[in-house]
Amino acid sequence: MAAKNDYFKAMSKICTAFGMTGDSDELLNLVVSSAVDAMKAKAACLYMPSKENNEYVAVAHKGLSERYLHATHKRVEHTMKLLKEKGYIHYRDAKTDPNVRNRESKIAEGIGSILVVPVMVKGKMIGNLALYTSDIRDFSKKEIEFLSILAEQGGTAIEHARLIEKMREQSRIFHVLTASIMESMDIKQILQTLTADVANAIGVKAASIRLLDDARVTLKLVASHGLSEKYLKKGPISAEKSIAEALKGKPVVVKDAAKDSGVQYRGEKKEEGIVSILCVPIKSKEEVFGVLRLYSATEREFTEDEIEFVTALAYLGGVAIQNVNLYAMLKGDIKDLRDDFWIFKTWF
Repeated sequence: MAAKNDYFKAMSKICTAFGMTGDSDELLNLVVSSAVDAMKAKAACLYMPSKENNEYVAVAHKGLSERYLHATHKRVEHTMKLLKEKGYIHYRDAKTDPNVRNRESKIAEGIGSILVVPVMVKGKMIGNLALYTSDIRDFSKKEIEFLSILAEQGGTAIEHARLIEKMREQSRIFHVLTASIMESMDIKQILQTLTADVANAIGVKAASIRLLDDARVTLKLVASHGLSEKYLKKGPISAEKSIAEALKGKPVVVKDAAKDSGVQYRGEKKEEGIVSILCVPIKSKEEVFGVLRLYSATEREFTEDEIEFVTALAYLGGVAIQNVNLYAMLKGDIKDLRDDFWIFKTWF
């Protein structure tokens, strides 16, 4: 009964915190602290995959020394594979279990048993929550369920923080791009900024903008970010052969560029490290005159929100191009008007 009360108090505290603060670090620290306190454990740590390499890094922890955190390196694939197979991982004795990695560091840290559960968001595993005890312990089904619920709360906090950061970044990009369109006629710089910002915001390897030539046969490169010179000089891009559906006004997602028959230069894309592609039209009203492409280094499912965001940016790019064209036409009209005015004056 005491354990149940501890679990109830822990969950009540976390639920209250979710309603009171939007600080993800505070929420994640509360999750690991609740795991340690309610389950009478030595320590707990919430791990997330690093963006730089294929290893887990600690994003919140309690009860572990800095020496231990720096000494251990958990491979993402190995841990995720085990969690997908069993739903949790239990190392009953860290000193003797043959599957335990970095055994010496765990012995030095005084770790007896380890329980690891996945951190899930919308059915996708994004990390794991590990509980460490000083004694050798077997965990009941209720204990495993409780730790899994805490991990789910951690996932919710992480996803919430990601959404807020995503909204802020998207708002910033829209503000910068809109200001550039209003203040500058340097279309090359505007489009270059657009490619860099959208690639960073969506988290892809690279981006490019290509516009149709006068004959509407070839797509000409006008801006790029993250692509090598060798790839950019691979050859002409055909409007008919290269993801042509986007030129009809609809976004196109290519999951595997190496296998899709609608993709030009598949070998060059593989060499460049391009796997998935999102291609959206650049248009003004209903006229399509180019494409914005995002290139991912891994196979990726682009969400509806991401596609809508990129499509909106591409539309702003189209507005910028139209503004420059109108400005050029206006300059020509003004020159003609001045010439006409000079002729008019010579009549009198």
